[in-house]
Amino acid sequence: MKEALSYKAPIVIIGAGGIVNDAHLPAYQLAGYNVAGIFDIDKEKARNTAQKFNIPMVFERIEDAVRLNLSPVVYDVAVPGSAIRQVLEYLPAGSAVLIQKPMGNHYDEAKAILQYTRDKNLVAAINFQLRYAPFIKAARKLIEQGALGQLCDIEINVNVFTPWHLWTFLYESPRVEILYHSIHYIDLVRTFFGNPAGVYAKTVKHPDMSQLASVRSNIIMDYGDTIRANIITNHCHKFGLEHQHSYIKFEGTQGAVKINMGLLMNYPHGVADQFQYITMTGNEPGEWKTLAVEGSWFPHAFIGSMEQVMQAAAGEISTPDNSVEDCIYTMACVEAAYMSSGRGGVRLNELIS
Repeated sequence: MKEALSYKAPIVIIGAGGIVNDAHLPAYQLAGYNVAGIFDIDKEKARNTAQKFNIPMVFERIEDAVRLNLSPVVYDVAVPGSAIRQVLEYLPAGSAVLIQKPMGNHYDEAKAILQYTRDKNLVAAINFQLRYAPFIKAARKLIEQGALGQLCDIEINVNVFTPWHLWTFLYESPRVEILYHSIHYIDLVRTFFGNPAGVYAKTVKHPDMSQLASVRSNIIMDYGDTIRANIITNHCHKFGLEHQHSYIKFEGTQGAVKINMGLLMNYPHGVADQFQYITMTGNEPGEWKTLAVEGSWFPHAFIGSMEQVMQAAAGEISTPDNSVEDCIYTMACVEAAYMSSGRGGVRLNELIS
C-alpha cells in the first residue's frame, strides 16, 4: 500500500532557473516546506541555488534525484515547456509532481503531457499560481459572499515595461506573450467563469522588441451575451511609471473589486499592490474601500500551487484544483487565442465591392 503523503513532504526540485530562485524557493521557505534536493543540467547554477537556500543535496544527474531514498516526496519540475515530457519519463509511477507552466509549448504537447500523467498515474498539477495569490483569494471570498452581486465582468489590463532580456530562452520561442504571460489571466478567468465558448485574440510584436515573437495582446473570452472577459497587455510602455498600470477588475451587479498588481510595474522591483472594492446598498452606490491584503503574487501564490499537490497526494482532497485535467483547458484557450490571432479579423474587402 502506498504510504500517505504528509502535508509537508520533502520536495525535490528539477530546474534552478530564475523562477525557482525568485518565487518557488522563497515561497517554500515562507511555508516551512522541506526542500531536500535540487538538480539542473547547469551544475553550477544548481550549486549556487542550493547554497543560497540551504538545500542539502545537489544531484549530478536527474536519475540521482529520482532515486533519492525519500518516501513520500513531491517533485517540482521547473523546466521549459519542451522539456517537460522528457523529465516526466524519469519520475516513478504514482509520483506527485508540480509542473511549471506552460503545459508544453502548444496544445498537442499539452495533450501528450496529460496522457503521460494518466498512463503513469501521476498526481500532477500545473503551476498556474495566480489562482492562489492573496489578493485573488480575497476577491474570491467577497464574490462568494455575494458582495458584488452577480459577477458579470472581468478585465485584466497591463501597461508596463517588461525586461524580457531576463528570460533569454524567450528569444528563441515562436510564442511569447500569451504563452508565457497572459496565460495566467486566461487561467484566472476560467477559475471564475469556467470554459469559454470561444476566444478572440490578436498578439503582436513591437518595433523596439522585434526579436521577440510577441509582446502585446488583446484577448476576448466569449461567455455569451451578459458576461465580458477581456485581457489587454502592453509590455513596451517605456515612458516611466506615471502612466503604467497593471490591474485586475471584477464587476458584478452590486459591486466591484479593483486590484492593482504592483509586481509587474518597475519589474523586477515592483511597487505596492492595492486592493479596493465597492458594494451597493439597495440602489445606492457605496464608497470605495481599501482592504489590506498580506502577501502578493510573488512569492506567496506559489505556496498555494504546491499545497494543492501535497493535499491531493495525501488524500486530503480528491484532486488538485490546478490538476493537469483542469489546466488542459487553459492550454486549449491559449491555442484558440493563437489560432484566432493567425486567422485575423473580417477583411474589409469581403464587405466592400
